[in-house]
Amino acid sequence: MVASLVPTEDEVMLRDAARGFLSESSPITAFRANRDAGRTYDPGLWKEMAQMGWTGVLLSEEAGGSDMGHRAAGILSEEMGEVLASSPFISTAVMTATALKGAANDRLAGIADGSSIYALAVDEGAKHAPLRTALKAEKSGNAFRLSGRKVFVADGGAATRVLVLARTAGAEGEADGLTLFDIDADRAGLSRTAKRTVDERDHAQLDFDAVEATGDDVVGEVDGGMAAIATALNAGQAALSAELLGVSAGAFGMTTGYLKERKQFGRTIGSFQALQHRAAHLFAEIEITASAIANAGRMLDESPEDAEIAVSIAKARATRTAKLAVSEGVQMHGGIGMTDEFDMGFFMKRARVGAEWLGDYGYHAARVAKARGF
Repeated sequence: MVASLVPTEDEVMLRDAARGFLSESSPITAFRANRDAGRTYDPGLWKEMAQMGWTGVLLSEEAGGSDMGHRAAGILSEEMGEVLASSPFISTAVMTATALKGAANDRLAGIADGSSIYALAVDEGAKHAPLRTALKAEKSGNAFRLSGRKVFVADGGAATRVLVLARTAGAEGEADGLTLFDIDADRAGLSRTAKRTVDERDHAQLDFDAVEATGDDVVGEVDGGMAAIATALNAGQAALSAELLGVSAGAFGMTTGYLKERKQFGRTIGSFQALQHRAAHLFAEIEITASAIANAGRMLDESPEDAEIAVSIAKARATRTAKLAVSEGVQMHGGIGMTDEFDMGFFMKRARVGAEWLGDYGYHAARVAKARGF
């Protein structure tokens, strides 16, 4: 099933508004300034995003949101990626808002107004593998005690709350027996260790030492955590794919601009046919990937239970396209493409980390292959 890829009038307006806002409030120079100041994101920018309604893009109007849908969330993510804007948008406004859909409005209000920042603590190894969760949630009277470790937790340092996937039954590798908990990030027994990554964003290791969680902290059903989190992970993967598309577009724009300015042998290097062919190939790849990402967003909006293949195709393509875009960008810029003083290196680092988060190319290619019977 392929959804309509034609943007609606509201989506066109949203993209124009987002592009104008981000170009003024969060240009690439702002990313460099945050990095130099030791900030993983700008709280002021996050507050402005909330005021513009971006944090409520997937929430109902009753919960304080605009309910524009996953395609709209993808548009926002794409525009953020193009200028390398850093924020907890995907963790909080996309994945958590999706996971908590149907929860009481007082729980969602903090997401809508930007006061709650969530981290999704899922992975425990070097690769994305939710079913390999071993962190234990042992029954203790009417509560649970969580013990174990989560790694590569995006926005884990700034988070005020954490969605954590824990094992209440079954064995590692099994989908049954996993439970999703929504807990305060400052709860006793939970410690956070910042982990610096090459893209200078907020990642952390979370250690749980008999952290108490009550029945009220359970999202969905006990032992049914994968059902509670599956669509949220798909939503995050689709939004991350869109961000990587923005990274590709940003790198491509910087590269083509350089091709039009740099001269060798008395001619701009963009007039050399070999470089034109490479630029044309990259442009085509970006356009095809954009269609895959638009389809993933539409599928999540129209038929979320059937969106898995579309999402994995989008993430796999976005990963490959971003890798191509930054590699070509560095090569066509020559030596300056590798210097810290030039912005292309930031795009390369963002693409590299984005390729790993929420499943790398191999993870998503395998998911598509399995769904198609291979």
